[in-house]
Amino acid sequence: MELLTDSPRVRSDSTSSSASQGSKSKTVLRQRLSQLLTCIEDMSSDDEASEEVSRTLEEAFQLCGRFIPTDAFLQEVNATPVRFITDLISEDSWSHVFMNSLAPRGFVTSVRMQGLLLLLFAKQIHLPYIRNIQTTYTRTGVFGYWGNKGGVSVRFSFYGHMLCFLNCHLAAHMNNALQRVDEFEYILETQDFDIYDTPQIRDHVVFWFGDLNFRIADHGLHFLRSSINSGRLNLLWGKDQLIMMKKKEAFLQEFEEGPLNFKPTYKFDRNSDTYDTGKKRKPAWTDRILWRIKPKPLPSEEDDEKASTSTDEEQDEYPVLVTQDKYTSDMSYGVSDHKPVIATFSLELRKVFDTPLVRVSPVGIWSAGQDALLTYSVLEDFMSSTWDWIGLYKVGFKTASDYETFVWVRENELPEINEVIQISVDKGQIPLLGGQYVLGYYSTNMQSITGLSDTFQQILESKRAVMEGLVPEDINGVNK
Repeated sequence: MELLTDSPRVRSDSTSSSASQGSKSKTVLRQRLSQLLTCIEDMSSDDEASEEVSRTLEEAFQLCGRFIPTDAFLQEVNATPVRFITDLISEDSWSHVFMNSLAPRGFVTSVRMQGLLLLLFAKQIHLPYIRNIQTTYTRTGVFGYWGNKGGVSVRFSFYGHMLCFLNCHLAAHMNNALQRVDEFEYILETQDFDIYDTPQIRDHVVFWFGDLNFRIADHGLHFLRSSINSGRLNLLWGKDQLIMMKKKEAFLQEFEEGPLNFKPTYKFDRNSDTYDTGKKRKPAWTDRILWRIKPKPLPSEEDDEKASTSTDEEQDEYPVLVTQDKYTSDMSYGVSDHKPVIATFSLELRKVFDTPLVRVSPVGIWSAGQDALLTYSVLEDFMSSTWDWIGLYKVGFKTASDYETFVWVRENELPEINEVIQISVDKGQIPLLGGQYVLGYYSTNMQSITGLSDTFQQILESKRAVMEGLVPEDINGVNK
């Protein structure tokens, strides 16, 4: 979505003016990153790090924040400084591939922190029921300043149930298991959202995943590879650091994980299914996917007395059940020294609501040769705004800004509940070519589509489209 300027309401096309300034700022960013690498190499003490790194990184990340889109489900991607600068200048290749293949089915949002990228997609029919979308991130690399380690998250309400997806890249190496636990706990405690009743990650149903970097302790390389080659993976579970840490840490025990019935996913020779033949690092299940249902609060004595007279239905008016259907890896993938881990889940839930906030519909047949009409109605009170707009989308659109045209909602006053408001769309704004379309109501305050129309029948192609050669002329049933 492009920037909105002062009244009258117009959209600002600032591409040309921002391009030159962006080029200058990216040059400064390169300088700041170069200074960063220099001061890291020259550091001799934590005191020096505190002063030099904080000053240099603060300036660098302020610049980064201007260019990394926060409205734009992956694990770790390349996070080297050179690649990071490249990603700032050009579109991230991972985002490009996934957006092209999955976004037409329904895109929600994304968040990126250097090498950590989280893309969230949903079927289009669910989009009006995904609300209060917020993203955030926490850096834990290089004294908490560098974003090659840390966590990125997306939270939202799904039919009234609070879900959070958390992608983490934790500290590496065998001896840092405790540090990994500390980093994860820090992420859980420090990430917060601007939602009054669910401000923290643990207030949600949580899906936690990523390169968690936990290793297999104690066993030698020969025993590890022998157990893997013979399919006796169960011999390794007892020394998996995450499984061991879950026995010690109460907050980790709240998270569930399926059995590790797939080979350890790290470390492989690239473009190969052969474990590391270079440094001969021990194989490990570094890449994991876990989930957590919000635990019920412990009942007080008074609650215990009430519970004896209440029914299960009263206790669980809106239950959520998460079932893991698949937990595996794809050994055919060879671009990385990790193998990707895949999990599918089924969510059974009772909908807190099943009505969209807004109903929007086309009126009559739309054609590029004439003005068109649409109607919308706000079905329940929400933070609507006169800056909201209604977009015309081709079926399979990728994002909320991927509209063919749009109109503003009524400008002079906010609508009453269930009031039917009619808006005209100028014929010059109607696409010349026919096709399958939908209307979507976009809320600027909620930053999401809050209502979708049913799919249109084809918009009739105009004579102008034929004249301009966009479609062949049909004479007596024969295309000319």
